[in-house]
Amino acid sequence: MSISELKERHVVATETGNSLRERLKQKRLLLLDTDIAGHARAQGRNPVSFGPTDLVCCRILQGHTGKVYSLDWTPEKNRILPCAWVMTCAFSPAGQSVACGGLDSVCSIFNLNSPTDKDGNLTVSRMLSGHKGYVSSCQYVPDEDTHLITSSGDQTCVLWDITTGLRTSVFGGEFQSGHTADVLSVSISGSNSRMFVSGSCDSTARLWDTRVASRAVRTFHGHEGDVNAVKFFPDGNRFGTGSDDGTCRLFDVRTGHQLQVYYQQHGDNGIPHVTSIAFSISGRLLFVGYSNNDCYVWDTLLAEVVLNLGSLQNSHEGRISCLGLSADGSALCTGSWDTNLKFHFDLLLHRINYKPVKLMKSPPLSLSRFGLLEGIGRCTALLVDPSAFSST
Repeated sequence: MSISELKERHVVATETGNSLRERLKQKRLLLLDTDIAGHARAQGRNPVSFGPTDLVCCRILQGHTGKVYSLDWTPEKNRILPCAWVMTCAFSPAGQSVACGGLDSVCSIFNLNSPTDKDGNLTVSRMLSGHKGYVSSCQYVPDEDTHLITSSGDQTCVLWDITTGLRTSVFGGEFQSGHTADVLSVSISGSNSRMFVSGSCDSTARLWDTRVASRAVRTFHGHEGDVNAVKFFPDGNRFGTGSDDGTCRLFDVRTGHQLQVYYQQHGDNGIPHVTSIAFSISGRLLFVGYSNNDCYVWDTLLAEVVLNLGSLQNSHEGRISCLGLSADGSALCTGSWDTNLKFHFDLLLHRINYKPVKLMKSPPLSLSRFGLLEGIGRCTALLVDPSAFSST
């Protein structure tokens, strides 16, 4: 069989597959006559309520001279780390190392216990090379400091063995059934570390099993734009997505069904892109960052916005590029293109007293317990001592 005949058969098979997928979608829609919010309202459930002082911005971290692209929390005390062209960063579960990647197509590992040079900078302890495009996202496998998953503009995700610096598995790619455009984000299940989900510019999210790299376990459709963010729900059975189409969606990994759409009308100013998402510890709240500087707090059960941090005093003046919750769920940090980071504390759980801390000159990645890691650019960052925060 000639190459042209193979290509012809591939086109026909693709068209047949798309047709079957659309028919299956229509059949499912007939069965799915409600969503989570509709069921909750039928049960008489009320939305979460926030008072004016329940979630407050208690500290603004200034000093970056460039856009903040990524952040991560850790329960451990850490130091500031150097890295150029950073698009993503992550603390290891034990808080002993940091991974960061970006436009150089490499994921760099820093050992926080290594000695620093005369300028206080750490040297790279391991370079994970192999991607053919920018590294868009990285996350350590839960409870492991030795394995890491990255996503890339080369349309693949990779599971790395940090000890050897080698690729354990490659998910997607030219000869595999995977994403057909840049992969922008990954999230590993907290209940089953063998499962992870990825979001891509092909408008889909895909569920993967690290034991079977040749094809995705399931592909999730519904978005009409780039899927910029994915995040597992706390129970590991669902995950959320955020897209350029202005919506967040909640999917069930077991059935493949879309459970809920979270969308808010924004008037005549166009549809802002969803840039980042995070769930509360219970999963009842969904924190969403947007390209129009807003940060919504959604009630996941009723699909209602219960708070807009962008409307509060001292809100960001640039697009929200990243956000994340502390390990105990009591604090939210948002990062923005306005070069600032803002800490918001839930006073229903903790009352926080802040003490001054010292400033350090260093490139991007920073903070501690509440340890935070963020980047990009060479700038001044804050090193926060855990004792600077106390509960009363």
